[in-house]
Amino acid sequence: MLKTQAVTGSFYPDAAAKEAKKKTEYTTTYLGQDSFATLIDQYPPLEEYNANAQDTSWWVTLLAQLIPVVLIVGVMFFFINQMQGGNSKVMSFGKSRAKRLTRDQPRITFKDVAGVEEAVEELQEIKEFLSNPGKFQALGAKIPKGVLLVGPPGTGKTLLARAVAGEAGVPFFTIAGSDFVEMFVGVGASRVRDLFEQAKAASPCIVFIDELDAVGRMRGAGLGGGHDEREQTLNQLLVEMDGFDLKDNVIVMAATNRPDVLDSALLRPGRFDRQVTVDRPDRKGRFEILKIHARGKPVSENVDLEVIAQRTPGFTGADLANMVNEAALLAARHGKKQVEMVELEESIERVIAGPEKKSRIMSEKEKRIIAYHEAGHALVGHVLPNTDPIHKISIISRGRALGYTLALPIEDKFLNAKGEMLDEIAMLLGGRVAEEIAIGDITTGASNDIERATKLARQMITRYGMSDKLGPMTLGEQEHEVFLGRDFSNTPNYSPEIAYEIDKEVRRMIDEAFDKSFKILSERRAQLDLMAVVLVDRETVDKDELEALLNGTWDEFLVKEKAAEAEKRDSDDSASADSEPEQKPEDTRPIVDVPPLGLGPVAQD
Repeated sequence: MLKTQAVTGSFYPDAAAKEAKKKTEYTTTYLGQDSFATLIDQYPPLEEYNANAQDTSWWVTLLAQLIPVVLIVGVMFFFINQMQGGNSKVMSFGKSRAKRLTRDQPRITFKDVAGVEEAVEELQEIKEFLSNPGKFQALGAKIPKGVLLVGPPGTGKTLLARAVAGEAGVPFFTIAGSDFVEMFVGVGASRVRDLFEQAKAASPCIVFIDELDAVGRMRGAGLGGGHDEREQTLNQLLVEMDGFDLKDNVIVMAATNRPDVLDSALLRPGRFDRQVTVDRPDRKGRFEILKIHARGKPVSENVDLEVIAQRTPGFTGADLANMVNEAALLAARHGKKQVEMVELEESIERVIAGPEKKSRIMSEKEKRIIAYHEAGHALVGHVLPNTDPIHKISIISRGRALGYTLALPIEDKFLNAKGEMLDEIAMLLGGRVAEEIAIGDITTGASNDIERATKLARQMITRYGMSDKLGPMTLGEQEHEVFLGRDFSNTPNYSPEIAYEIDKEVRRMIDEAFDKSFKILSERRAQLDLMAVVLVDRETVDKDELEALLNGTWDEFLVKEKAAEAEKRDSDDSASADSEPEQKPEDTRPIVDVPPLGLGPVAQD
């Protein structure tokens, strides 16, 4: 019989098989009806056959060919849709990704901004123009088309832009500079056009571009030249900022922490013609920022925000917000209902050095080495006249540091004198010197101190011109490397002889600072040993304890400490007279005596 394109049948291979009626099955290829019919006529089959082949339907063949094509196209569309975002249409490459903040959303006003009073005053004009443009247009005044906010990360540039929009009550479009540029050519320019079309339709409004340096870098940098996708986006941005009229009432605000790499065409009058510097807040500004972040939080009455502001020099608004939040988390972890001073002080150290690593187990030998190392920093810093006051010493690991000495300035400083920098180098080397004096060996614990001291000494010579031998010269100029996108790189502009003299001056400064630290610690060996013993015992020494150690009043301090503990215990007992008082073990810690000078290390391995 016939099955599709093959012929099957059976036959008797020999007479014996025929007598036994044992047929052998076979299958052969179909040769076609005409040829097969001729063979059948010549050799009649043993059984009936059907010569009509069962052909496959045409639609089944077509479906088998279309299914792979449909699958491939579907996979391509899926990946394109994923690249554009789950909520975007497949071919919406040229649409702007700007987010629009309307009046219905929570408003941010200038009352929510602190520590940048000068920047707020500069932006008041923008708010007044958006609220009442006729006041300026009647006098023929032109409001700046673009305002560039310049400052370090975390100083509140984006917050200021949102505050302007909140004060004026106008729509606010926000987009990151990196959202303009994609791997597809022409997408960035199309998104710029779409963004400004939306802004004109919603005018008066504010367009805010965060991290402008991602799209506004100097043109001609790199191998792409004028055909680079980023440069096409920048060109379109320049055209759009020149294109809209004053009557559109669209103000472009942008933020960057790298104004040095921006294209000069962006900064000319008519585009970003006003630059507002948003710097780190001073002590008063930090106090005002802390008051804002303390709103809505149960802060204890004994918390002095003035003291916290004094202890956080160099903190930005974002750092302060993070610090207050960390304090609230610590209070919740301790089961308290209010945030107290101890949590705020702990959060300062968490922001500066990282969380404590009490689980890191160190041997007694290593604890003793670290104690001498940190005591050396603190003692040298206390003796030298041009260093910041020591606030705290600890041998508890934080972050990547095995221990730390916290020195905080009394007031904000904007200039550094030569004497201050030399004393800072000596203080940095105090840890290594203490190891050498007390332990008789040196360790790798001072690697970061040596690196910072060497870098500071080289900057004093090559950047600040503080070398007596080389004089007031800047050695090593900054050049713009085209392949680095106008990033700065220092290249020597001096002879090998001058380079040799620079190395000699660095060596001289380091040696003099080392000798200064060695003399201080050698003359005060008893204080160094006592500080190390107390650090090993208590692990952390605060400002009051440090003053007692350095002033030679440690015995009196321990007596007062025991008296204060006893008074507190008595007050707790009287407050809980109606219940069984908790038995607390008596403090039997011995008063640590100052070891005799020259007897070597007190603690033994």
